[in-house]
Amino acid sequence: MEWSIQQIAKLAGTTSRTLRHYEQVGLLPATRTGANGYRYYDASALVRLQRILLLRELGLGLPQIGEILERQTDEVRALERHRDWLEQEKERIGRQIAAVENTIRARQKGEEPMAEQMFDGFDHTTYREEVEQRWGADAYAASDRWWTGMSADEQRAWQERTAQLGRNWTAAAERGVDPASEEAQELARRHVEWLTGIPGTPAAAPGGDVKGYVTGLGEMYVADPRFAANYGGERGAAFVRDALRVYADREL
Repeated sequence: MEWSIQQIAKLAGTTSRTLRHYEQVGLLPATRTGANGYRYYDASALVRLQRILLLRELGLGLPQIGEILERQTDEVRALERHRDWLEQEKERIGRQIAAVENTIRARQKGEEPMAEQMFDGFDHTTYREEVEQRWGADAYAASDRWWTGMSADEQRAWQERTAQLGRNWTAAAERGVDPASEEAQELARRHVEWLTGIPGTPAAAPGGDVKGYVTGLGEMYVADPRFAANYGGERGAAFVRDALRVYADREL
């Protein structure tokens, strides 16, 4: 079965112009071009377009997407990884929606919302016990004061900065960037800058063991699937660990 460029544009919520641009840059060649000059796409082309759009959702540029598609020839495995990431986001967003719905219902009834339910999916205290075990109650308290002292806009901006850093790490790992390269080391610099901006962490404490903290976190990213998921899985986490280790040896 084949679909015309107009049909695909409508199905994918994009434009024929965008699809033609994807073809011009080598991302999505048409399966065939009819005698009338119209482009047609088969099922394999649709799967490729789905992957392109998913990668775009991660904030990747077209050159990066092209490199990933070229390297990841097992489309099923690649889509499985996308699915896992989407499932994580689905669960988190579902909890946020439920929390907001609970607040709406309470307000409609003229009741006070349940504080315990209002911030599900927004929880910054998820790892409180682990933080206190590793670095002490004072470390958690300092970071908690810092977080709760932010405005909602400041919190969102920080979360987006964190998410963007994770996306950049994942994209670099997908492209097979050398951990010692300039690109990877710039990401490592940004990562350490991000860590030192969080009060209560050893990286932020005056005279703290920043090098040990950074390299230790790198190892934890690989060992703990919860953290590895932020970097596309164990392979991405290993790339982050190796880049941070190089940066720590050079700069810290």
